[in-house]
Amino acid sequence: MVPGGARSILRRTAVDAALLVAFGLFMGVIGPYGTIEAPEWVRFLYWQICIVGGGVIGIILDETVGRRIRNVGWRIVFDSAAMTPLVFLLVAFVSSNLLHTTLQPRYFLELLFQVFVVCVPIMALRVLVWRAPAPAALPDREAEAPADAVFRQRLSAKRREARIYAVEAEDHYLRVHTDAGEELITCRFADALAELSRAKGFRTHRSWWAAADAIEDVRWTKGRGEARLAGGLVVPVSRSNAPALKQAGWF
Repeated sequence: MVPGGARSILRRTAVDAALLVAFGLFMGVIGPYGTIEAPEWVRFLYWQICIVGGGVIGIILDETVGRRIRNVGWRIVFDSAAMTPLVFLLVAFVSSNLLHTTLQPRYFLELLFQVFVVCVPIMALRVLVWRAPAPAALPDREAEAPADAVFRQRLSAKRREARIYAVEAEDHYLRVHTDAGEELITCRFADALAELSRAKGFRTHRSWWAAADAIEDVRWTKGRGEARLAGGLVVPVSRSNAPALKQAGWF
């Protein structure tokens, strides 16, 4: 069996080779820079040698130095500029032997520029193909599911997304007070408290639970307490449940 690391190298090599060959075929078809006038087999061979050979040079530079550049744009520019002189020599050699052209010194800068222009899309394509994907953000469970999500499933669709002010126990039922009105549901108060344990709120009385963000004021007079909630709702505060509210700074 081929080890995982070797398989990865073989796969990358195969993909790189396919990209270069395909790009070489494309250049052979359009025949830029006057190569369209060359015999067809010469033109295709010329571009295959230049693109595949030049691409190998670029890949070596990218894998050894370019990959250290985090910015994708600058990495492509660096790879293209660094490989241009070496690819220039390759192109000059192939042009002389396949196209039988003699490169005049006055055309050096023009050919350098042409080589750079071709190197840019080659390296851009390769860098973007192998660009490591950004690590997927871990799901924010608090954002995905509210702390009272389980309890909310007991409500009707009309009030499932409503703001919950308080929950009041009435025998074997619960009256849920929300900004979308009240709703009577079948549920034990103990079960509701368990499902609301992660939500921010207080048990204010043996039969009342109030959401922390719904409390607007808490008053304690003559051994009796009451909490005023959003929407004008007033709920009792028993002596045994007062310490939690006091610790939260309500009185």
